[in-house]
Amino acid sequence: MRWLIGIIINAVLFVALAGFFENSFYIEGFGAALGASFVLAILNILVKPILVILTLPVTLLTLGLFLFVINAITLLLTDAIIGAAFEIQGFGMAVLISIIMSIANLIIQKVVFEEKEK
Repeated sequence: MRWLIGIIINAVLFVALAGFFENSFYIEGFGAALGASFVLAILNILVKPILVILTLPVTLLTLGLFLFVINAITLLLTDAIIGAAFEIQGFGMAVLISIIMSIANLIIQKVVFEEKEK
């Protein structure tokens, strides 16, 4: 259930960020955002651990900040898989969206899941 809530939260964040960055980040609609969020979740399960292991020395040298670059790479892979319904213009925008989504997910999931545990 938590995984499904995370997918919905990411889809809402995608729609919000697409509205904020109109020229650099495009989503066709909420259905495309749900699809992209699902693909991103699958990539985070399958591809991200491999990337983290391969880039472990760089990640340690940057004190974990390189994880934002890995998240940006998974976002660009999602862009390539989904196609025209989900477009990110450039690597810099992918890094920016990765940072914003990481911070927003941290805050939202802390509020949502901490309330359930109490």
